Amino acid sequence: MRFKELQTVVLDRDVPEHGLRKGDLGAVVQVYEPDGLEVEFVSASGRTEALVTLKERDVRAVAESDIVAVRRLNRSA
Repeated sequence: MRFKELQTVVLDRDVPEHGLRKGDLGAVVQVYEPDGLEVEFVSASGRTEALVTLKERDVRAVAESDIVAVRRLNRSA
């Protein structure tokens, strides 16, 4: 699947070095060929918590049946 800039995506794996968990929502801010993505993850208040370079296989598109939840970010992960 090809992702577009500003598209909301769901993390499909844990990224412990950034305190991110599978299921976290992010926004694609840059697309790199052939399959790289720069994805921004923000807190509920809107502060950037992580800007991570990922592969397309590391995220998925938001599904109609997805529900948003809130959790505390564990920065020591």
